[in-house]
Amino acid sequence: MRFRPPFDKDRTRLTRMPRPGAVIAVLAFAGLGASFMQTILLPIQSELPVLLDASRDVTAWVVTVTLLVAAICTPISGRLGDMYGKKTVALALLGLLVLGSVVAALSPSVVLLIVGRGLQGMGMGVVPLGISILRDVLHRERLGSGIALVSATLGVGGALGLPISAYVTERYDWHVVFWVAAGIGLLALGLVAWIVPVSTLRTGGRLDVVGVAGLAVGLTGVLLAISRGNDWGWGSPRTLGLLAVGLVVLLVWGWYELRVAEPLVDLRVTARGTVLFTNLASIAMGFALFASNVVFPQLLELPTPAGGLGLTLMQASLVLMPSGLVMLAMSPVAGRLEHTVGPRPLLVAGAGVIAVSYVIAVVVDLDVWSVLVVNVVVGVGIGLGFAAMPALIMRSVPSHETGAANGLNTLMRSLGTTSAAAVIGGVLAAGGAEYQGVPVPSGDAFRTALLLGLLASVVCTVLALLIPRDRPTEGEHRSLPDGVL
Repeated sequence: MRFRPPFDKDRTRLTRMPRPGAVIAVLAFAGLGASFMQTILLPIQSELPVLLDASRDVTAWVVTVTLLVAAICTPISGRLGDMYGKKTVALALLGLLVLGSVVAALSPSVVLLIVGRGLQGMGMGVVPLGISILRDVLHRERLGSGIALVSATLGVGGALGLPISAYVTERYDWHVVFWVAAGIGLLALGLVAWIVPVSTLRTGGRLDVVGVAGLAVGLTGVLLAISRGNDWGWGSPRTLGLLAVGLVVLLVWGWYELRVAEPLVDLRVTARGTVLFTNLASIAMGFALFASNVVFPQLLELPTPAGGLGLTLMQASLVLMPSGLVMLAMSPVAGRLEHTVGPRPLLVAGAGVIAVSYVIAVVVDLDVWSVLVVNVVVGVGIGLGFAAMPALIMRSVPSHETGAANGLNTLMRSLGTTSAAAVIGGVLAAGGAEYQGVPVPSGDAFRTALLLGLLASVVCTVLALLIPRDRPTEGEHRSLPDGVL
């Protein structure tokens, strides 16, 4: 069954026509604010047991719950956006992000902080919704660069947010960082309500409640096993049990989704070659991105006598920040390249650039400047790859399924980053070195972790090459009706 292209007469029904640059900027700011929540507590993560008077196993949930909720909510919020309006759902998610920030800022205990952090994680659904909104409202000439910018915020938010968090937590009470987050979320909420136009491209229908529950339970089991495996032990009954239950539930969920009339995720569309290989490549690229995010901060902050580079958290954050700036700067370049050569070659190029950066990191003796250069090159590759992936997805799915499809693609990236955090963290923790009686990663552990990042980028390159060459959908390159942004 053929579906209508994204650039058709329905788009003339948009209610307001603000300037396209303003729409792109607002959605990018909202994405930056949402992704900032992922790194907001990293500067004080090791101090949380003392600050919250709780065990390390309990305080770990303050970080885990945000990643878990974000991963589960992105495909669900995408589907809700397709059904009830993407702007409406984006506003609801930003409202929950602000509420979660306020709860966390006022939290006197670890329990309320975990609740607030979970609500903050729901804001990540704004990124795939923003990408889908751009497809609904932008002219093709502006679409590529707009998608590139909003998609890149998944990596940029953490890179730019880390020095902000470090600065605030070093100089003020740690709760203040959540008031900063609440302010960012509130500003994004107001700008989206004011600037972003309402689209009438909605599917309606009924929400697949059973599908929502099945996806939530299955992903919870798998992601908890992956993210907490280092702490619980990879062979422990708890880890293996959660992993097994999660996988079984996801298999049953897939069987159910293929038989329900209005599924949460259309797995038949997901199984198309372009969508399937793009999502698999997204997992690998997410792993490659986060491998560097785990390795470089530890290497930079490890004392010099222990084999590190001896920087403070603030200094290390400033060394890593240019990578996020490069991702932003690459957005217009990636948009033009996507329009010229297509998204598939762009994804291949992005993965290849990341692989080159890891080769450099493995063969040279890393110092502060070489870490800066390597991380910037990684940012170039991520900027290209993150621009290509949503473009590939949206070329291959019906216009009324872009929210759910982009949400699923964001989930795949999150699966890659979560896996990298667990695997790379485990490799570094098992390094076997000691400094002043404290276990620290050894040089061999750092090298092994970088080799895993290289392997992930090579796998991503191969998967990108396997993406079928597709022809543009009929009518895709036609001029748009008057009035479309």
